[in-house]
Amino acid sequence: MKKSIKITLAALAAAAFLAASSAALFYFGILHINNPKSPVRGVDVSSYQGDINWQELSSQDIDFAYIKATEGSSFVDEHFAYNWEEASKCSIRVGAYHFFSFESEGRTQAESFCNTVTPADDMLPPVIDVEFYGSFTSADDIDVYTVRNELRTMVDILTEEYGMKPVIYVSKDTYESIVHGYFDDCDLWYRSVYSSVPEDVDWTLWQFSNRHRLDGYNGEERYIDMNVFYGTEEEFEAYPG
Repeated sequence: MKKSIKITLAALAAAAFLAASSAALFYFGILHINNPKSPVRGVDVSSYQGDINWQELSSQDIDFAYIKATEGSSFVDEHFAYNWEEASKCSIRVGAYHFFSFESEGRTQAESFCNTVTPADDMLPPVIDVEFYGSFTSADDIDVYTVRNELRTMVDILTEEYGMKPVIYVSKDTYESIVHGYFDDCDLWYRSVYSSVPEDVDWTLWQFSNRHRLDGYNGEERYIDMNVFYGTEEEFEAYPG
């Protein structure tokens, strides 16, 4: 009886150690829940990554980078101009993204983005990041009808300005409550860092991790977001087509 108890306790201790070790490896960006087998991988960055050595960062099996440009109607990321210029010198494709505000008109947000992001050769489609933030924690905190209308305004202006439809970045919550069924003309960038993208979601980009560690940046955020493109290298080169 005593021997059986000792074996059980030893097994429980081993399981607890394994669980704690796995949690630590995940926390420090060594172990990853998702690891999609895609030939096209990329990062998204903002001022939180600080000063970026783009030659070093882009040499680490990276095919593209999305760079934060603007937020709302007036905020411009302080590192955008530098990141846009330097990333464009590397052998990767670059794109810019905008963090969408529920408190600003779509037109003024679009104007801010267009005034900040100069069209570049072979640039990726602009991205509108639609996620809940601050006191806006769910669809109950916004007027969904108004938000959709303002988002549509921004989509249409960016389409005209850049000659291609913007991509919409979503979480599960914003996809289901705001975007799904109303913006099917736009490609989707889906955030899912703890599981795969649901099978019924037609995605083009997938943010599969927010805890990767790469070399080449020194900001307050030690981790970097990782993404994959749904398609082959040849399809990515032709994207958006």
